[in-house]
Amino acid sequence: MPEVIVFTSRPELSAEENLRGFIDACRNQLTVFGVDLDFEADSWDVTAWAAQKGYKVVHRAIFSNLATSDKRRRDRTALREPFKSFSKAYFRYQFGLRPTVNIKPRISALRFLEAAVLEMGCLERISRIDAGVFNRAAQLAGERLSTSSAYGTGVELAILARFMAEHRLISAPLQWANFLKPAEQQLIRVGKQFDERRRARLPSQAALEALPLGFRNATEPLDVIIFSALAILCSAPNRINEVLLLRFDCEVSQRQAGKGTSAYGLRWTPAKGASPMIKWVVPSMAEVVSEAVAKIRRLTESGRQIAKWYEQRPRDLFLPPELEHLRVRRRLTLGEVGAVVFADAVTREAVQYWCKKNAVALEGVRDQTTASFESVQCAVLQLLPTEFPLASRATGLRFSEALFVVPRNLLTSRSPYRCMVEPVTYGHFNRRLGASKSREKANVFERLGLRQEDGEPIYLTTHQIRHYLDTLAHLGGLSQLDVAKWAGRRQTRQNDSYDHVSGRDLVAKLRATVGDSDLMVGPLAEFPRFSPVARDEFAALKVPTAHVTEIGVCIHDYTMSPCQLHRDCINCMELVCVKGDAERTDATRRLRDETRKLLEAAKRAQHGERAGASRWVVHQELTLKRLDELCGIFDDPGVPDGSFIQLSITQQASRIEQAARRRHAQESSETGNRSVGRTDSTVLLLTRSPNDSTPDA
Repeated sequence: MPEVIVFTSRPELSAEENLRGFIDACRNQLTVFGVDLDFEADSWDVTAWAAQKGYKVVHRAIFSNLATSDKRRRDRTALREPFKSFSKAYFRYQFGLRPTVNIKPRISALRFLEAAVLEMGCLERISRIDAGVFNRAAQLAGERLSTSSAYGTGVELAILARFMAEHRLISAPLQWANFLKPAEQQLIRVGKQFDERRRARLPSQAALEALPLGFRNATEPLDVIIFSALAILCSAPNRINEVLLLRFDCEVSQRQAGKGTSAYGLRWTPAKGASPMIKWVVPSMAEVVSEAVAKIRRLTESGRQIAKWYEQRPRDLFLPPELEHLRVRRRLTLGEVGAVVFADAVTREAVQYWCKKNAVALEGVRDQTTASFESVQCAVLQLLPTEFPLASRATGLRFSEALFVVPRNLLTSRSPYRCMVEPVTYGHFNRRLGASKSREKANVFERLGLRQEDGEPIYLTTHQIRHYLDTLAHLGGLSQLDVAKWAGRRQTRQNDSYDHVSGRDLVAKLRATVGDSDLMVGPLAEFPRFSPVARDEFAALKVPTAHVTEIGVCIHDYTMSPCQLHRDCINCMELVCVKGDAERTDATRRLRDETRKLLEAAKRAQHGERAGASRWVVHQELTLKRLDELCGIFDDPGVPDGSFIQLSITQQASRIEQAARRRHAQESSETGNRSVGRTDSTVLLLTRSPNDSTPDA
């Protein structure tokens, strides 16, 4: 474990002196990224510390400036001193306290801050950085980055500002907050922008139909592993890196008491902080997942055997029983070298190329060419994965225990190794599913003759399946808590990014519940006894459209008229709420708390004889009553999650009727409350004379 030190500034020293002490401590005392880290280098290899689970990618922290930060550039220009030394010290120190697999926002924040420092003219005295410099850095980020990337950079800038202020690295007090906004939530579920976002995140219909065909028809090892892994992904909203870190004995079968059946699941380690779990598979997918695991296990068994050998004998070359006699040989012919290294027959030239590439010295000429067994053994052992025997440092999974471990090159077009292993990584999927379109002539779908209806290739990402299953769960009425648990999330608010239920889906679901008292609470649950139209036609008339609001779903038909109760949804008969929607349930409860405060303010204004206050009292009392009724239904265990709720309310009076009542009120001798009362289930129509002043409530 790297040694983590806590830097403590000294109040008697100046900001410049504290800054020099901080940089010196991070350069000479910290062991984050290794004791042998070259602090002066402008590029640090942090793969071992920032590696993402299931990915085989080199991660480098490159301290280049903003103008040359493009990863494709070779002529990068480093950050300028003394800001560069501070950036390296801060990056190393923060990684020890707050490690992350996504180092890009942290590096990005330093680059934008340096650009602002140069522009504001305080490079030579970093201690003079103030809120104006951070404002300019955030402004540059907002101009150059996407909304989500800019927001992430702004968050890191805020952390950096607080760090510099708390540790007295700047001369003047500093309080700075990120003013960049995150990407908007998916409240609007209609329109071109939503449809494009939905298409990008969900698999196409052709891709969904191709998955079972590929699972049945694939024969090549890579195709079998890919389609089997996709079958596992289709059983629950999983991440591909979680699938790739399954154990070979991940299956669990548990007898269900009193049902005479067994529940089938997989031992699971969520990738983003949730506790390890058994993820139970729905019965309709249990047989498919079991078959998928069996297929993968058969193809990867030889990889686990090789890994087990090297765990037990890390200094000896793996040889199968039929080649064990070569271990006592001092020198090997090229044919014997090829048999030791490769599982398939290879040419003499291929063996010579391998020896040259791996620094294995050859002696002799033509048919008499030989290599020493010791040099071949050393070359092979150098090819062991970086952290062998661990396949995952985070989970402690060993290669010999992993489900997705194969002989090296088995899943490529090159000759597979007989004596070396490698993990199956996301890169194998990324290329073969078509994500890297320029690198692959034919993806797994094309090799099986599977295409879109228009003849275009099928492209798929593994994360699209997770989005698809999440959307199905939301559409099916699963509660936010259940969706989060099923997907392995720590917080329900993370569900929003995966919910792509469209307005069309909402309309179809609402129409299906009309007249069904088990799925609907309120007037829409009652189907007219002697209706002249069929139930589906009646539902289409009652629910012409739907869109998401802050506290529910609005079914108002805007082609007929604009909204007459703008932002007063709770008092509208066209509001339908969904029980189990955690975000909108919380918004409803907050609205109830705000209404209580508004009612108290209106009552105080009424006691003070403020003009019009009495009408606000009536309005807030009605609003609070309806909110209490709605929250009571939310808390009622007898109403299942996913149920639609429409509060009873009489149809509002027309505009003409409202105008007539207003005129009648003006002509009346009454000067008090001008509200028109109806029955208990009637909306109170609030009118106001032009001479009335707005109550201070």
